[in-house]
Amino acid sequence: MTTTSTARPAAEPADQPTAGRTDEPTTAPSGPRRLERSDPTTGRPGTPVRCAGPDEVDAAVRAAAAAWPAWRATPPGERAGALREAARAVREAADELGALLRATTGRLENEARASAEVAAELFEEAAVAGLGRAGRVLAGDPAALDVVRREPRGVVAVITPWNDPYPAAAGLIAAALVTGNVVVHKPSERSDAPGVRLAELVASALPADVLRVVSGDGATGEAIVAHDDVALVAHVGSTAAGRRIAATAGARGAKVLLENGGKDPIVVDAGVDPALAARQIATGAFTNGGQLCTAVERAYVVEDVADAVVAELARIAQDLRVGDPGDDATTMGPLVDEDQLAVVEEHVRGAVAAGAEVVTGADRLDRPGSFYAPTVLDRCPDDVALLTEETFGPVVPVVRVADFEEGLRRASASAYGLAATVLTPSLDHALRAADALDVGTVKINAVFGGAPGGSADPRRGSGGGAGYGPDLLDELTVRKAIHLEGLA
Repeated sequence: MTTTSTARPAAEPADQPTAGRTDEPTTAPSGPRRLERSDPTTGRPGTPVRCAGPDEVDAAVRAAAAAWPAWRATPPGERAGALREAARAVREAADELGALLRATTGRLENEARASAEVAAELFEEAAVAGLGRAGRVLAGDPAALDVVRREPRGVVAVITPWNDPYPAAAGLIAAALVTGNVVVHKPSERSDAPGVRLAELVASALPADVLRVVSGDGATGEAIVAHDDVALVAHVGSTAAGRRIAATAGARGAKVLLENGGKDPIVVDAGVDPALAARQIATGAFTNGGQLCTAVERAYVVEDVADAVVAELARIAQDLRVGDPGDDATTMGPLVDEDQLAVVEEHVRGAVAAGAEVVTGADRLDRPGSFYAPTVLDRCPDDVALLTEETFGPVVPVVRVADFEEGLRRASASAYGLAATVLTPSLDHALRAADALDVGTVKINAVFGGAPGGSADPRRGSGGGAGYGPDLLDELTVRKAIHLEGLA
């Protein structure tokens, strides 16, 4: 196995397939392991990531475990106050955090800053939500007291991806802390500096060791997951990594929450305005270069509107300005690194070889950095990787279907079950889709959006357990039944 500068070792929780991964360190085993990184915009060497070994992981977990009794005993109102302080620190550093994310992953400047602001909002939301989920009183004997109390689990490992690291980490960390848990956080090595800085800002509002951050690769993550003092592992990232995490943690009885890969479809019904459909598909497929777990990766379009949708979609793709994410005129930046670009190239080549028609794009751009052209393929055949595996790039494979029912059926035929979108003017079809699509989230007539406070469980290869919303607080606690009677 060959070591590469952009490798993703064994348990790295990145939202992408395992192609291009290496399990080997980039230095000799006798010295500290370091991963070399490249600037995705220029291709020049970036800041290396130093990988924590087993001893450092053990020290971080033990320190967090030692801090747990005092944090658990802290009144909920004080814990909520600390989270509000953390939110303030994150919001004040939004420009700094945005610049770090842009430099390490190629995220557009305005999107990167907005991502940090969302993280601050998640800490504020958790501070409120955490005060209302302490348990319940049961209707028992009037001469006794029966309650079910929710208690924290202990040390929670939070392992997060690179593509939208601030909200992914903030949601899990905030929920764990407000319920009285302590946290060891490992950000992806692909966005290590943003993850470390976010944790530093949050930790500044907390007692010592309540939140520890550990840098590293898959081996570092495996050491955290395998540690006996970790009571729960919350992972956002690839399906392959999630399954390894579940096996390791499950073998010792630890609970696991997984939000893993997706291959989200969009179904376009007859009667939908083709221009609207194309805009929705493009938003879902090209935002952040398609590097979102809920990106649109499959488009099932009813034949009646397919020609017009594909033509408009191609026009939108061709009008995107691909370039430096720090330039306000840029509308799509680079892919995170060469490994990710190689996955996209392989999937597109395979689809074209199998008969898909190239409408626009389908090639990397001839410039430094990991840039790939916004791509639209028409009449994609079934059973190609572009339709079955997570691509994580700016590619829309269009599949033409005879009617809405065929679109639903083919959209549902996936090993993943994260989310799906349906565009339809028919209330009957909307209700049918909401019932028929076996995914965690069904979005009707909008690829993005949703009110705060929702919760969803991914299906099949996309994971399991509520990873956001009020139900996440319950996942991070355990129930204890208490019966109290007075002595006669």
